[in-house]
Amino acid sequence: MEKKLIQFKNIVKSFEDGKIVLKGINLDIYENEFVTLLGPSGCGKTTLLRILGGFLSQDQGQLLFDGEEISNIPPYKREINTVFQKYALFPHMNVYDNIAFGLKLKKEPKDIIEQKVKRMLKLVNLEDYANRSVTALSGGQQQRIAIARALVNEPSVLLLDEPLGALDLKLRKEMQQELKKIQQEVGITFIYVTHDQEEALTMSDKIVVMKDGEIQQIGTPTDIYNEPVNAYVANFIGESNIIEGVMVDDYKVAFEGKKFACVDYGFDKNEVVDVVIRPEDLDIVPPGEGKLKGVVKSVLFKGVHYETMVETKVGTEITVKMQVSDDRPVYNESANEKMSANDFYLDMNDVDELDDATIIARADAQAWNPDEDELISIKEVQHNIQKANGTYPVKFSTAAGTSVTVNMIVKDENSVTSEENEEEIFAVNFYKKVDEIQESIALDTDLKTWANASAWSLEDSTAVEITDVKYQFDPEKITPGTYDVTFATKGYQYKIDTTDKYEVDDVVGLMFQPEDIHIMSKSEF
Repeated sequence: MEKKLIQFKNIVKSFEDGKIVLKGINLDIYENEFVTLLGPSGCGKTTLLRILGGFLSQDQGQLLFDGEEISNIPPYKREINTVFQKYALFPHMNVYDNIAFGLKLKKEPKDIIEQKVKRMLKLVNLEDYANRSVTALSGGQQQRIAIARALVNEPSVLLLDEPLGALDLKLRKEMQQELKKIQQEVGITFIYVTHDQEEALTMSDKIVVMKDGEIQQIGTPTDIYNEPVNAYVANFIGESNIIEGVMVDDYKVAFEGKKFACVDYGFDKNEVVDVVIRPEDLDIVPPGEGKLKGVVKSVLFKGVHYETMVETKVGTEITVKMQVSDDRPVYNESANEKMSANDFYLDMNDVDELDDATIIARADAQAWNPDEDELISIKEVQHNIQKANGTYPVKFSTAAGTSVTVNMIVKDENSVTSEENEEEIFAVNFYKKVDEIQESIALDTDLKTWANASAWSLEDSTAVEITDVKYQFDPEKITPGTYDVTFATKGYQYKIDTTDKYEVDDVVGLMFQPEDIHIMSKSEF
């Protein structure tokens, strides 16, 4: 049975600015494992490594080494050595003396030191470099010396904090293989920190994927790659096509309006899920032979394969006009009131349901005291709106007589129907002021609200999400004028890795097998 060597138990760490960088980490590391802590900058992986090395202390939690709490043991007394990205070799010493430094501090016999240093030089394949100055070595050679210096002290654990980051691509790939070989030969635990997915997949026995101070998934490289637990892991480990689907039943999933066999089970019936298909698991076939049909949108040569983007569904789109003005509010000096409102559009079918509150909201009518910035009630809304196309004046007034008149434009319903997508999308033209655009902190959401944009399924009238809002203006520099705003439901594009070259606009089929589909619970990341 494998022996637990290191145990992180509910490790919490925050820094002086109050930011929590580790949020209750629980992790077991076993003897002779090559474990990689993988994640983007700021995810907490180096902080966790430094806590293990003794360079930082946690705020909460236990750190056990071989069953004993070591949180209060200083770094030099731990059976752990560290190799950093900056190797910190002693420039005034040659290779031999750099490696021997720790042994000399321990006052080991000279002949023992010589034996151990020579063994390390042989291990890192630098036997002929003992008398060389470390400053004359290449980056890869310096990295090997740093590893040899750490290993010569015979630690139980070697910590490596992005040690390949300073190397060029070719050398980095060579050193990945070299590090794994060294770890297997010396037979100790390696804990490696990186943000490079390829490094993690190439070298590790176990990968710990981290994000925002939390562990997302722990597993072998194969498990992490083939069975990601959420969209974050799927996207971070390699490339993925992630499509929203519905788990119809065990071994049956629906996406893009079709049902497909899969190998996953145990989800709730009709549970909304994420469907993952890796680019290398998709094959491009003649249109009539594929499970999906699409159009090639782009082709990028990647050296050994072509990265081909195929669009299987174009989102349903509608474009409306946004009229932008810089009208100033009306000022009633005697009442010390300001008031503003916008012209607005209204769908003819909504006329029967109009009330004052709806008209005020659609016109974004407001009155306020300019000294105290307090809102004032709009007491009266005057209009003579008819259920017919046309422009109708609407007057808003306060009790003190402050008033603004704007136009309501009644038009036929503005909608687009896609029989192919079985969707309908609706939106209206609208008016806004420059400062409303500039001050919006969630413009895409506000544009959807202002245009009353919505979409639904023609099959069962359920709501369909509008995922894309497109416009060609800079919100911070917008000037009065008329602007197009386009709202669209989700389209589907797939990335495929293929050795065959296809041309843009080719109509193709996409083929995949049940085992190529991986189902994940829907998660927000």
